[in-house]
Amino acid sequence: MHRNAVMLAVVLLGNLMLPFISAQNAGFVKSPLSETKLTGDTFELYCEVVGYPTPEIQWWYAEVNRADSFKQLWDGARKRRVSINTAYGTNGVSVLGITRLTLEDSGTYECRASNDPRRNDLRQNPAITWIRAQATISVLQKPKINASDQTILTADSSSKQVILQCNLTTAHTRHKESFWMKNGQDIPNTRTEHKDTIYRINKPRADDSGEYMCVYTFDTAPNANATIEVKAKPDITGHKRSENKNEGENATLYCRSVGYPHPTWTWHKMDGKSPMELDNSTGRIFITNRDNYTELNILNLDINTDPGIYECNATNAIGNTAQTTILRVRSHLAPLWPFLGVLAEIIILVVIIVVYEKRKRPDDIIDDDEPVGQMKTNSTNNHKDKNIRQRNTK
Repeated sequence: MHRNAVMLAVVLLGNLMLPFISAQNAGFVKSPLSETKLTGDTFELYCEVVGYPTPEIQWWYAEVNRADSFKQLWDGARKRRVSINTAYGTNGVSVLGITRLTLEDSGTYECRASNDPRRNDLRQNPAITWIRAQATISVLQKPKINASDQTILTADSSSKQVILQCNLTTAHTRHKESFWMKNGQDIPNTRTEHKDTIYRINKPRADDSGEYMCVYTFDTAPNANATIEVKAKPDITGHKRSENKNEGENATLYCRSVGYPHPTWTWHKMDGKSPMELDNSTGRIFITNRDNYTELNILNLDINTDPGIYECNATNAIGNTAQTTILRVRSHLAPLWPFLGVLAEIIILVVIIVVYEKRKRPDDIIDDDEPVGQMKTNSTNNHKDKNIRQRNTK
């Protein structure tokens, strides 16, 4: 017992001495990077530091051409456009973000870190107690792009061509080219050097709906873009018509749709005249929704309550649509049905054979004495034939 107490004391003493033995000055693991942005955009600067104790992190800002006049930034500054998220662990990590950029947001942003005990002493020189990493943010006036209004596809739109158009009217630097994107993906064969760009949708359907974007690139400025929404009511393109499961198993039903905006999904069990809406509150039913896809999972199927018709419904601002799936739940004995069917056929066949044998006519049964009689008759006939041959010889 005394030996364990000594060991514990040694461990505690080692922990107490650890800060003094392994103290490490603050240093940068990742520093913020300079960027060029457009008005209305958002930027984030990332700063990670190491040291023991874990260094404190602060953010400071200086206007353009006034690098000697820094002001500290706080979370919620600039009419709540500034956000600062900092976490301390083995390392210190901080992210500075500013939304809805204006030209006045241009300047030098500085990440400062220190684990010096004197770092907040006003009598100390901050240049000695704090380490610094700077990034320059340049905010340019966003080019002006005139774009088409949003388009709504209807049932009779498939016979009409939809034309999306953008025109770059004002830009402070020379543009290189333009191209089109749909839902964040480049549309092939749409690149051009013209300021006026057009994209045509022939025979549009619901799966042509989405968020279209015309993008302009520049030599010395970030890309500029304008968004055009093409909307359509949901159209369910994939679902199970029926599902057959055994009692106690799990069932998975799903629906997949096209259309934009992404729909709100609901599931109902069509129980008579009053459909019952399903949710995740029962502990056996779990619904998962993501964009144009929904999934209904039912655990431990009950043969009495779970069979029936299930309906998925997709609704957005343009309209709604629904599809149904029939769920059948079989008994635990269902796997034995083929075997029982074969067994029943064998039993019926045996019964038929037995009945047939019992109903045979007596004439069909061979008499044991009959072969003897036949033999006698043949013997008599042979004897007569012999006498006739003998008379003929005489």
